[in-house]
Amino acid sequence: MKSPFPLLRIRGKSVLPVVQGGMGVGVSAHRLAGSVAKEGAVGTLASVDLKHHHPDLLEQCHRVRDQDVLNQANLTALDREIKMAKDLSGGEGLIAVNVMKAVADHPAYVRQACESGADAIVMGAGLPFDLPEMAADYPNVALVPILSEVRGIALVLKKWMKKGRKPDAIVIEHPRYAGGHLGAAKIEDLKDEKFNFDIVLAGALELFKEMGVENEIPLIVAGGINSHEKVKDVFSWGASGVQLGTAFAVSTEGDAHPNFKAVLAGARDEDIVEFMSVAGLPARGVLTPWLKNYLKRESFLQTKAKCDASRCTTGLNCLSTCGLRDGIAKIGQFCIDSQLAAALKGEVSKGLFFRGAESLPFGSAMRPVKELIDYLLTGVMPQLNQEDELQRAIA
Repeated sequence: MKSPFPLLRIRGKSVLPVVQGGMGVGVSAHRLAGSVAKEGAVGTLASVDLKHHHPDLLEQCHRVRDQDVLNQANLTALDREIKMAKDLSGGEGLIAVNVMKAVADHPAYVRQACESGADAIVMGAGLPFDLPEMAADYPNVALVPILSEVRGIALVLKKWMKKGRKPDAIVIEHPRYAGGHLGAAKIEDLKDEKFNFDIVLAGALELFKEMGVENEIPLIVAGGINSHEKVKDVFSWGASGVQLGTAFAVSTEGDAHPNFKAVLAGARDEDIVEFMSVAGLPARGVLTPWLKNYLKRESFLQTKAKCDASRCTTGLNCLSTCGLRDGIAKIGQFCIDSQLAAALKGEVSKGLFFRGAESLPFGSAMRPVKELIDYLLTGVMPQLNQEDELQRAIA
């Protein structure tokens, strides 16, 4: 489609200024990322634990606790998913891979993503100071940090420029609205005005002038973007693109189980809560039976915290810091991999369902990614059925 907004230019390629956010475990895999890229936008695979989409790899890992076997299975899955996403995209758009800094094996995921042909590496859940070194052998791969405020942007930019590399774009995530792990130290900080898009965009653009990189680094805003009007607003403030997660997760092409999509699409304001993740970061999700029960028991579980490697129920040791395994009482006390995998499979009573805070563009309707991208860029709403229109009006 022809975009009424300027195209997003990343590492020499121009694409529609819409980015599908990376969502694990397995929520944004090849079908979603490839479909978004096929429309000329940026599709993103979440790198962590994609083996859940590959029965042969799950079988290999059944009852296995050998770290090398588990890690290799996940790298194999990532390689497969990138190549399938690229094939599905037909050479259109960009295929990015989101790698969480908080994941213990993140350097291996970066290397695998580059080797497998990813167009970009996106990294958040921590300040990615060392990303340029990890991708040094792949100079054509775009590097995109996820940050939330001007101070973090300044720190990363100065570190990277000393190494002779600039970010190819920066995703600015607003912790008040985004889903999953959030870019603030504490839950109480989520609504701090320093994260407001107009403030961060103005500050970042002024910083770029001071550092001599004006007009060189696109800024992509993430969190709470659910209408064409909001897209127009953030572009007027200096953004070059928008990123959405939940709205893409519930699309027709989303890789998760239909139950997963129904939970996210049907969540009301009172169903969406913030809590401390096992990774030591605030997180936002839907108050499903598992999360409701966990939060009731959280204080008790925290009193029982102890450092014990055997508490890693999967044996994957996926996180650099894990409240359950490492005995850190002030943060989460559950296995995040197990709960996210249950959500992916649609196990409503067992899963952890990450979600953004705002209503969705099409209410509870599950529509193709093309319609979502078209609506965000043009404001033209697809024809919804009567029930979907009612749900959208309520939202």
